[in-house]
Amino acid sequence: MTRTEQEAGRLDAVVWRLLEQGKMPEAVKACSALNQQYPQYAPGWHSASHLAYKARNLRMAIAAIDRALELRPGTVDWILHKARCLGQQGAFVRVSELIEPLRQQSLKSGWQCATLGLLLSRMEQQEAALEQYQRALELEPDVGQHYYNVASVLRFLGRFDEAEAALSSAIALDPKDYDAYKLRSDLRAWSTTQNHVKQLRELIEAGVESPRGEVQLCYALSKELEDIEEHQAAFRVLKRGADQRRRHMRYDVGGDIETMAEIAKVYEAEKFSDEQPGCLSTEPVFIIGMPRTGTTLAERILASHSQVFAAGELNNFAGEMIKHVGRRDLGKLAMVSASTGLDFGKLGQAYIDSTRPQTGHTPHFIDKLPLNFLYAGLIKLALPAAKIVHLQRHPLDTCYAIYKTLFQDAYPFSYELNELGRYYVAYAQLMRHWETCLGDSLYTLSYEDLVLDTESVARGMLQYCELAWEPSCLDFHLSKAATSTASASQVRQPVYQSSVSKWKHYQQELQPLIRVLQDSGIAVE
Repeated sequence: MTRTEQEAGRLDAVVWRLLEQGKMPEAVKACSALNQQYPQYAPGWHSASHLAYKARNLRMAIAAIDRALELRPGTVDWILHKARCLGQQGAFVRVSELIEPLRQQSLKSGWQCATLGLLLSRMEQQEAALEQYQRALELEPDVGQHYYNVASVLRFLGRFDEAEAALSSAIALDPKDYDAYKLRSDLRAWSTTQNHVKQLRELIEAGVESPRGEVQLCYALSKELEDIEEHQAAFRVLKRGADQRRRHMRYDVGGDIETMAEIAKVYEAEKFSDEQPGCLSTEPVFIIGMPRTGTTLAERILASHSQVFAAGELNNFAGEMIKHVGRRDLGKLAMVSASTGLDFGKLGQAYIDSTRPQTGHTPHFIDKLPLNFLYAGLIKLALPAAKIVHLQRHPLDTCYAIYKTLFQDAYPFSYELNELGRYYVAYAQLMRHWETCLGDSLYTLSYEDLVLDTESVARGMLQYCELAWEPSCLDFHLSKAATSTASASQVRQPVYQSSVSKWKHYQQELQPLIRVLQDSGIAVE
């Protein structure tokens, strides 16, 4: 190592030490000085990319890692970092091109294997992801996180006993891995003779240093208490977890409500009366609605058809819309207004292209992102031949199911009953607007009808999608295909009706929510 490299390495170590101390501005300043003084020192550009990634400046992060790779081509860790940046942009075609050669190599570290596994999992390549996670476990058998990663994918694949065993190993290695307790609680319905209620209660009562850890344990305990029908105790601990989660979030439901009102305002009915030059692809089927309304069940039924592929919950449509507006700095209302002036045909084609290489292997694919309900009108303009299936469920069953689900990053309105109710009202108003504007282009079906008369409702959905009936659509629970949604465990079972009217167990506890809905004219009985 030359003297220059030694000095550059010393400055680089300072950058990382500042970052570890939480001194982000100082780390950025030190890194900038490093790269100005030693522009040929490749690790300095990797450090700059890492800092930009943490600051969510993905364009700068990619530019910096490209500079590092120009100076030191083929560095596996840096290739994986670039793929991670591209994945955050939703550029999965480019991610696939980057990581495909790595899949043919025998990677040398647990971090490399785990990072590659995560990228593959995000592209819904769960079997391939499992291989990488298991390789990470072979390399580092004492790292609990690898067991957790393996368990996550095993759950997606419906291999619940193996997932539970992996989680037990994760917890044994790290008793403070609260994510593992939560995932374990979600694997199956627990019974009075087989559950973890005592252990979870003791952990909570002993105190948890991390607020996030307390939230995980509260949701895990609430889930298992509900399974054994201790409903009031389940709700008390659920509320404790939800309140804790809400305290550590910056969110204003008023902004989302205002955005939905603006969408209805600028996408008025007259906008759909003229022929629009959209992309005429017949591939996509959008399944939309509030989360926890049976969207995954509808997806699994439809994806059991030989001509349909389930692409998962894609953020691609909103991402392409933002790209085509060309101003990421716009506020939500300005973005909504700007979207009305787009070239709808180009937007639709860009969306189709962005779903590759996952899609294109079957005549149709499903995009099951519930929040695409916001874009139903824009989807119609950009992709006039696309099918849009809207799932509805009883308002209180919907809201309670959302409230008791601990989401990773999405749905910040779900942790306080008043906010949840207000968001639901705005959603219901927007969907009434879309029904008026889109008419028969929007196909609405009821979750309750779907579970009570599955074949009849499934036939209607396939007819709307212009697909011939196939009996395999009723055997969706036998499918080996992975699913990575919150319903990953439930969809491995035949249709069940036990979730209908579950809200009635909590009628008193849900009164703040009930009042919001009733005051807005939404029937709850």
